[in-house]
Amino acid sequence: MDTKSVLLLCGGGSSEHAVSLVSAGYLNQQLSSIDGFSVTQVEITPQGWKMADGSLCELGHDKVLKSSSTELAVDVVVPCIHGFPGETGDLQSFLEMIDMPYIGCGSEASKNCFNKITTKLWFDAINIPNTPFVFLSDQSEESYQRAEEALASWGSVFVKAACQGSSIGCYKADTPAELTQALNDAFGYSEQVLIEKTLKPRELEIAAYEIDGEIIVTRPGEVCAPSGTFYTYDEKYSQGSHSTTMLDAELAEDQIEKMMSLAKHAFKHMKLRDLSRIDFFVTDDGEMLLNEINTFPGMTPISMFPKLLEHNGHQMQEFLRQAVVRATTK
Repeated sequence: MDTKSVLLLCGGGSSEHAVSLVSAGYLNQQLSSIDGFSVTQVEITPQGWKMADGSLCELGHDKVLKSSSTELAVDVVVPCIHGFPGETGDLQSFLEMIDMPYIGCGSEASKNCFNKITTKLWFDAINIPNTPFVFLSDQSEESYQRAEEALASWGSVFVKAACQGSSIGCYKADTPAELTQALNDAFGYSEQVLIEKTLKPRELEIAAYEIDGEIIVTRPGEVCAPSGTFYTYDEKYSQGSHSTTMLDAELAEDQIEKMMSLAKHAFKHMKLRDLSRIDFFVTDDGEMLLNEINTFPGMTPISMFPKLLEHNGHQMQEFLRQAVVRATTK
């Protein structure tokens, strides 16, 4: 059996850098357990790409990873990066330019799903219900006025930086003063800001992935944040999180079927590939709204994607093996 040289990229330039390292630790363990795979982990840092020994390295058109002490031919890249430059599509664009096989969603799908405004416009275009919203394209007096009108109409809003993940740059505002502060903070993260009507929904998550030649969508799991809060970055990843998750959400069967159908529709029409986590809101009156798509979901010990995949009867190692084989045989 030929050994496949797998380059596991992690870190990146976003505020999710540390979480990416945790996810990469899990994926390294899984990939290294697959017969015929040789895994090299590289961290993308502000100083450059770094090998495990701390030496700087680079990957060029010859598909060889080079450092001061190493030259390693690479067969495939696993881009385990949350936020920039992984989920933003920038890294995928680079890999496509050098014709380097990689697993996961392509550059265009990644860009479309990472920008919350672009995602909303796509949902509307392909008839997927989502939360009422207003988007602000610049930090102007007119934008602040539109946000104030939304708050007056809806009573409470979420203010979200358009290009951040894991609830970073996301704020709840119930008063004009809170709204102004939230807008100032959100514009500090992104040049575009999304205003969404505040709901008090249940938060459901579906793992969508490709295996055995099929797109698989799991039955939804549920995230239960503490009463009166929303699922913040700290609630997702900190050791002190009080949120709980259930792998089998208690919903009517017709609701589950509709949610799974919407998830598969989104996966197909937004041209996702290999894996994603698709998150929904369910309101008190049973309305189902697609909230967001994560094109490279968390792979930490408490993350929903690997839990839902295995709860659905598949093994993470087999999923990764097939994804790598697909990427290297196109």
